[in-house]
Amino acid sequence: MGEARVRAPELPASLEWLNTEMPLRISELRGKIILLDFWSYCCINCMHVLPDLRYLENKYKENLAVIGIHSPKFPHEKVSENVMKAINRYHIRHPVAHDPEMKLWRQYGIKAWPSIIFIDAEGYVLGVLRGEGRRKQMDALIQQHLEKAEQKDILNLDPVPLRTHPEPVSTLKFPGKILATKNHLYISDSGHNRILETNYYGRVTQTFGSGAVGLLDGEGENASFNNPQGMVLVNNYLYVADTDNHAIRRIDIQRQEIVTIAGTGEQGRYEAMHYSEPLQARLNSPWDLAYQDGDLYIAMAGQHQIWKLDMTENHLTVLSGSGREDLVDGAAQDAALAQPSGICMGEYGLFFADAETSSIRFSRLPDGQVTTLVGKGLFEFGDQDGDANRALLQHPMGVVYDKKTNQVYIADTYNNKIKQLNIKSKEISYIDAGPGLNEPGGLSLVDDTIWIANTNAHEIRRLNLKSRKIEVLEINEISRSF
Repeated sequence: MGEARVRAPELPASLEWLNTEMPLRISELRGKIILLDFWSYCCINCMHVLPDLRYLENKYKENLAVIGIHSPKFPHEKVSENVMKAINRYHIRHPVAHDPEMKLWRQYGIKAWPSIIFIDAEGYVLGVLRGEGRRKQMDALIQQHLEKAEQKDILNLDPVPLRTHPEPVSTLKFPGKILATKNHLYISDSGHNRILETNYYGRVTQTFGSGAVGLLDGEGENASFNNPQGMVLVNNYLYVADTDNHAIRRIDIQRQEIVTIAGTGEQGRYEAMHYSEPLQARLNSPWDLAYQDGDLYIAMAGQHQIWKLDMTENHLTVLSGSGREDLVDGAAQDAALAQPSGICMGEYGLFFADAETSSIRFSRLPDGQVTTLVGKGLFEFGDQDGDANRALLQHPMGVVYDKKTNQVYIADTYNNKIKQLNIKSKEISYIDAGPGLNEPGGLSLVDDTIWIANTNAHEIRRLNLKSRKIEVLEINEISRSF
């Protein structure tokens, strides 16, 4: 952080304001410490900053003004309605200025997401904090500059105007993933921090999780999750990627017992590559799961890797990815991934949706070598079908493999579409899943039916591949309030 006294430029009138009663001005916030959080809602690192900002906002309620500057990477993120959905999904409780043209990004010379501009109580820019994991540094700086402001008697205690626009009340809230079995559906009701078991007609037969945020083992609704996502069923055990708890949970379906089998509850950042005790491993936003022959495979979105939990030996290792965010194929330790968010078993390895490179990739077993099937890089995306070498996706987050037809079905999330990749012909094609898809995040396949977690629409859809009939599943449970 430099000592140069540079006055923070005023926020441009072109910004679209969300989560607030009125546009904000830097000059009217003098007397407060201001943090301008440059973020994009696709970005896992930006998600990791939010708990730190929430902590600081609670600690310095009267003296701190946090303003999110949403600076979109993808075309889909330029739509303010989509940003408002993300604000609600991530429980953001500060004003957000949506800057689809990225004018403020250029004005401040921002280079990467996330970046936080620190402005003191007199309205001067102190510098920029790049990347995640800056809570202690920000806390110390806020304390230091609040003391200076108090000495000068310039503190501003006026509340920052905030007005939320919550989602309509519904049974599901931002369901992230779905798992269909022969007899049941398992739904990650992510926004309600719980897992639902239903029959094929939507009647809830079991609920796991109280709905409150937490990492608490226990029975049924006495346990707690935090933004659970991907699931896999092994015999009578349902394994869950408990994303914001940075943990893997196991549900005994018959006994309703929920236990943590990997993770400490704290986010890890490039620590050990091998753990003989998975409960001592710090995971990093596990987003989806797959299983084969005693091994649980984890799409570790926050660390840009695929991990493997050997459940026979209780040993946790990295299968694929160096940890660097990029699109690089090759040997397991040399390959670069970018926020893998969906994963499924194929015949000879794992298909996974590498969200930030808008790609579908393959991790060969047992050596973890990575090959890209569709996708070109971190900043090459679009909506183009046809030959896989030229096709473009936009931030896909779900995949499922059909062994009978040798097809991979794709939740092309930011294109609001379902697509299929023919492995033999290497062709991408569109599947009509009906109007109203809104960031579908998860897919599951049983027989000729694809089940779709239509995340931003708070619903589950059923698509029959033979008849092409599309239905929205009506979820029926005892009335509860969230």
